[in-house]
Amino acid sequence: MNPVPTAAALPTAGPAATQPTLRIFRGLPPPSLRQPCALTIGNFDGVHRGHQAMLAKVKAAADARGLVPTVMTFEPHPREYFANFHRRPELAPTRIAGLRDQLCALGRAGMQRVVVQRFNAHLASMPAQTFIDHLLLDGLQVKWLLIGDDFRFGAHRSGDLALLRENAARHGFDVESIGSVMEAGQRISSSAIRTALAVGDLDRATTLLGHPYSVSGHVIHGQKLGRTLGFPTLNLRISHNCPALSGIFVVQVHGLGPSPLPAVASLGVRPTVDDSGRVLLEVHVFDFSGNAYGKLVQVEFLKKLRDEEKYVDLPTLTAAIENDARQARAFFDADFLGQINPANAATDRI
Repeated sequence: MNPVPTAAALPTAGPAATQPTLRIFRGLPPPSLRQPCALTIGNFDGVHRGHQAMLAKVKAAADARGLVPTVMTFEPHPREYFANFHRRPELAPTRIAGLRDQLCALGRAGMQRVVVQRFNAHLASMPAQTFIDHLLLDGLQVKWLLIGDDFRFGAHRSGDLALLRENAARHGFDVESIGSVMEAGQRISSSAIRTALAVGDLDRATTLLGHPYSVSGHVIHGQKLGRTLGFPTLNLRISHNCPALSGIFVVQVHGLGPSPLPAVASLGVRPTVDDSGRVLLEVHVFDFSGNAYGKLVQVEFLKKLRDEEKYVDLPTLTAAIENDARQARAFFDADFLGQINPANAATDRI
């Protein structure tokens, strides 16, 4: 029914002796690798504080029962699949995180297995009972299941908590649901984070995520245009064409040295120099001259400076970049002064 699954391993943060390796399966694990699990299911875009509450419960249940803490997620996002199916790409959700960052966050939350189930026509039309029988019981050997209170599954979203509880009684597994995590009277959700990122409200996104917003990736070769303009950049390919934010940002880069390095970055389609529509993250690290090609770095977004623009010529673009770099350097200078004199910190960063 499914293509032959593949498995990969991803080391998670923490000492090797205490932190297990996260195993990633593209599709169901092969029969020889299936193990009874404590499972949760969802898209987990951003792995925000609401997701983190779910994952903590999965980890606790797995530890108490001697099960493998496991997540089933979907690629592409079901809403993206249906938007493309109906030829309405504008209805696809923007993406908070690429798959690498999502998987790393799931590993940090204590998950030992992630099953990335391809969302396609076959899965979209699968009856809810078949979803339970084929995926949950046979494929994943679920013994304990946690779902959100609004979770639906199967063709036409016909599967719900009642159907899962009916099957749990029949097949001998436990099922629980969890309500939304609230912040100041509002539900913490991927949609709320997408809204915050779309308007450049990075403080709000940080509150909802539980950590600063960042993007990781390997540094790739670009067109070397930034070098000719006097602003050499590290280039990171964005795996999806609908990132949740775009524009010009003050950032800091982790992975190039013992401490994060100050930088200014552009995330978008570079309309002045490229008409392909390909999304790229370009980062100009201040006063950095090392060779970064191939390195895995993490770019942490600190402040939005402006939206991306199309300029009439390269000199106008260069002048804009110079201004962006001045603003970013001023941000870091103010931040440094604020650390020396904490009384000024609040005003220095406005």
